[in-house]
Amino acid sequence: MAKVLILDQSKSVRNILRERLEYEGFSTEAVENEAAASVLCEKIPFDVILSDTECKVPDAGIPFIALSSDTSIDTALQAVRNGAQDFLTKPIDMNRLLQSLHRTIDNPAPAQTAPQQAPARRSRRAHPSQAEQIIGISPEIEHVRRLIDKVAPCEARVLITGENGTGKELVARWLHAKSVRAAAPFVEVNCAAIPSELIESELFGHERGAFTSAVKQRKGKFEQADGGTLFMDEIGDMSLAAQAKVLRALQESRISRVGSDKDIEVNVRVVAATNKNLREEIQKGNFREDLYHRLAVIVVRVPPLREHAGDIPALVDHFIRTIAAEYDSAPKQIDADALAALQRMQWSGNIRELRNVIERLIILSGERITAQDVKEYC
Repeated sequence: MAKVLILDQSKSVRNILRERLEYEGFSTEAVENEAAASVLCEKIPFDVILSDTECKVPDAGIPFIALSSDTSIDTALQAVRNGAQDFLTKPIDMNRLLQSLHRTIDNPAPAQTAPQQAPARRSRRAHPSQAEQIIGISPEIEHVRRLIDKVAPCEARVLITGENGTGKELVARWLHAKSVRAAAPFVEVNCAAIPSELIESELFGHERGAFTSAVKQRKGKFEQADGGTLFMDEIGDMSLAAQAKVLRALQESRISRVGSDKDIEVNVRVVAATNKNLREEIQKGNFREDLYHRLAVIVVRVPPLREHAGDIPALVDHFIRTIAAEYDSAPKQIDADALAALQRMQWSGNIRELRNVIERLIILSGERITAQDVKEYC
């Protein structure tokens, strides 16, 4: 039974939250100030703290979710800077609160009460179990989170759609991290980056001597991902010949290496992604309809940044802190009118483009990032 500490100055809020959470199966304690919370944290190993932003969270290394009557983006950003795993506004949407609690408890990250040691320069890619957080509090991003929470525990295949740079790989990593396969391999393959004549070898492996450069036996991505998740990015760029073999592998849960007539059983959950409209590609004869239906049991659409521009301040704050850590420097401040200018941009490259722009601004701007910097360097 998960243990939740409710920290709020309002007795009515404490009572409402405690009653509902205990009904949902949580073990709860409720206090009105930091002193009482600190005493309880020494006695009880809480899994998460629900804290009003008017209260100071005890320095106990326990993940916390911030609650506030203030709906401004500045308050949300400050809560995130203080280490909050999520930010919810009052009156509390109980369904969203429960989702946030389960997300925080299932993927605990200690509250950040002290600066973290800077990671190695350019070490951006984390193990799936340590995947970056999905940043944003917009309805569009919350919808993606809800889909991940619902879909991840099952074994259904997932097709992730969206423009380049929207974060499809991050969604795939969270689908793996929240699944029963989380401890097993997460293997990715970019189908667009591999020449068509090599894609079959990349996916299914090959035997020694199968072709001129095959000097030794090699396991393919399906075998490497056995027991785990295979993320097939840019699936729409795969050749029809390779599509036929992937379809067979999905239908029969077995593959054969190039140059071999021996079947190998594989237990793999396939998550695919594409920036193309596969239904249009089917009409053009570029993609197999039967493979589409095999892959698209669940479709998760990741929205382009222009559809949730309200999340740009939170994303900018996250990137500033992340990039500053990579450069082992103090995070720069950004002016409000500079943020407003960034929100007015179209972002054809989406979140990936935004991150690159923020890195450019950090390098080229002065002590602060100003609207003039955005105009000059973007």
